[in-house]
Amino acid sequence: MPVKTHLWKVGSTPQILVESRLDSEKELENMIVQEPGMLSDEWLLIGQQVRTYNNKPLDLLAIAPDGSLILIELKRDRTPREVVAQALDYASWVESLEPEHIVEIYHKFSSGRDLSECFSNKYKRDLDEDELNQNHQILIVAAELDTSTERIVNYLNNRNVAINVLFFQIFSYGDEKILSRTWLLDPVETQSVGLNTKSKNAEPWNGEFYSSYGHSGARSWGEAKKYGFICGGGGAWYSRTLQLLQPGDRVWVKVPGSGFVGVGNVVSEVKPAKEFFITTDQGDSPALDVLSEGTYHREFADDEEKCEYFVSIDWLDTKDLDDAVQEFGMFGNQNTVCKPTASKWRSTVERLKEKFPGYNESST
Repeated sequence: MPVKTHLWKVGSTPQILVESRLDSEKELENMIVQEPGMLSDEWLLIGQQVRTYNNKPLDLLAIAPDGSLILIELKRDRTPREVVAQALDYASWVESLEPEHIVEIYHKFSSGRDLSECFSNKYKRDLDEDELNQNHQILIVAAELDTSTERIVNYLNNRNVAINVLFFQIFSYGDEKILSRTWLLDPVETQSVGLNTKSKNAEPWNGEFYSSYGHSGARSWGEAKKYGFICGGGGAWYSRTLQLLQPGDRVWVKVPGSGFVGVGNVVSEVKPAKEFFITTDQGDSPALDVLSEGTYHREFADDEEKCEYFVSIDWLDTKDLDDAVQEFGMFGNQNTVCKPTASKWRSTVERLKEKFPGYNESST
C-alpha cells in the first residue's frame, strides 16, 4: 500500500496538519544539495546533474564511507516504470565509472575541491582507490509513492538489486511548510545488498559474517577482546549493519590497517551503549561506566542515530593487534558487519581457520 505520513500539532485538541506540495521537485533537489543530511549524514554528495549515457542527467551522486556510490534520482512526475527503468539505466553507467572519472565529477561539482581530501576530512580515513566504486546503491527520491513503485522496488531488492525509496511529504503549518521523511525499506537491507552489487566472482554466501572493528580513539580492541563485544557508532551507516547479527552467528573481526584479530559467536542482539552491560569482577556493570580506553561516542549516548551500539561476543580465538593476520588477497571492507559473497571471502575464511585454530570450539 502507498506510504503515507500524517502529522498532528500537539495540544489538548490535536490538530492535523494539512498536506501540501513543493512548487517542483527541483526545489527538493536544491534543498538536498544545501543540506545533504536530508538523505544521510554519512553520505558525501559528489555530483549534481551528472551527464551519463547520451548526455542524460543523473540528478545526484553521493559516496559512502566504504567508497561505494549512491545514485539518487528524483521521480519528477514520471510513471513508476519510467523512473525505475531510468535509475537502473544510470546504475549500469555508474558501475563502469573509473576512479579518475569520479574525481572529475566531484571536481566539477565542488568548484575544484579534491575528493581525497574531502573524503578524508569527513570520514577520518584515506580514500583507497581500490575500494572506490566497488559497489553501489540506487535511491529514488519521491514526493509521492504509489503501489506500483513499491511493488517494483521490493521485487528488485529481494533479488539483490540495492534499491530503495526515500519518500518526502510536505505539510502546511501556518505560513510555513514542514517536510517529513520516510524510507520504503529499512536502509540496513539496502546497505547489505549493496555490498555485493559489483562482485564479478560472486558466489552463495558461506554463512560466515565479517566485521570491521575501528580501533581508534573512539573504541579499543583490547577492551573488546577483554570484555567480549564488537561495536560501531557515530552514525547510522556505521551501526545499523550490526542488526544483521543474531545469537549463534559466527563472526570474523578485522581491524582496518592491522588485520584479522578474532573470531567468535554472537551472544546477544544489538543494543545501544546506555543499555549494554558487561561482566566484571564486581558483576554486571554499564559498559560506559567500565570502558576507559575509548570514547565510544559517549557524547551521543542519548542520540539513537549517532550513539555507539554493541553486540556481545563469546570469543573463540583472538589475537593482539601486533599479531593481527593480514595476507595479500584477503577480504576487507569498511562496513561494520556484512555477509560477503565475493569469492575471496571463502578463501579468506579457510586461511583464517588455520590462523585461528580455536574457531570451532564450543562456547563456554
